[in-house]
Amino acid sequence: MPSTIAAIRKDYMLRSLLEKDVDANAIRQFDKWWQEAIHSEIDEVNAMTLATASADGVPAARIVLLKGYDEHGFVFFTNYDSFKGLQMAENPRACLVFFWKELERQVRITGLVEKVSAEESDIYFNSRPEGSRIGAWASPQSQVIESREWLEEREKTLAKDFAGKPLKRPGHWGGYRVKPISIEFWQGRPSRLHDRIQYTLQSDNTWLIERLAP
Repeated sequence: MPSTIAAIRKDYMLRSLLEKDVDANAIRQFDKWWQEAIHSEIDEVNAMTLATASADGVPAARIVLLKGYDEHGFVFFTNYDSFKGLQMAENPRACLVFFWKELERQVRITGLVEKVSAEESDIYFNSRPEGSRIGAWASPQSQVIESREWLEEREKTLAKDFAGKPLKRPGHWGGYRVKPISIEFWQGRPSRLHDRIQYTLQSDNTWLIERLAP
């Protein structure tokens, strides 16, 4: 391992995370951290890693954007025929990770995946800029294509075809909800002795709160 890489490190010391300070409900605790992240003006605060796996356990991860959350779960939108869409169809489990380095925090959400309703997908799709809506029609996401020029030409053709017409959501595009089973809140601390508080959903819909070793 190159010594210049091995030497990269940062000691975290901004805040702490103690059991006496956390909410009894994991979603309310997430909302507390979310509001603090928003007020900290973090760039692309809603960017999160989405990790999925195929039925035979082959993993994949990528960055997507959170578009909503409530007591039912965390919502993002994508192409259903994409690689991640196919993996979630095979294996409807996923993990989301937020890393807010400005606050020295991570949140890891593990849960079950379901599609949101067509109505919810329509509402969000119609709120997107026109270019993004045309892009959802133009891109056969995750498929091999012949060139950048092919994609741009396809976009131009579709833009002409849709000119002056309602731009409806394509059937291959919509939202997913990750329904959490566990949520871990990670707060960086000095000497790598980080605070890790894990919430695990119980059968009565309450949350078991436990501290994990760093």
